[in-house]
Amino acid sequence: MKDTYKILELDKYELGIIINALNELRNKLIQEQRETDAVDEVLLKVLDAPEKKRYFHRDRFEEGR
Repeated sequence: MKDTYKILELDKYELGIIINALNELRNKLIQEQRETDAVDEVLLKVLDAPEKKRYFHRDRFEEGR
């Protein structure tokens, strides 16, 4: 079976929400003395995700003026 991937476009605010939610879940699991391996793995993926910067050509903005 082939793995499927989903790509999300998030701004800094949305990324912060996801990181905080995963961290709170991790802390809750630690407090309950449960395994945190799955949450750790996802949290590291989110933190290490590459940024894709969008570049806009100057001419596009000057056309509307």
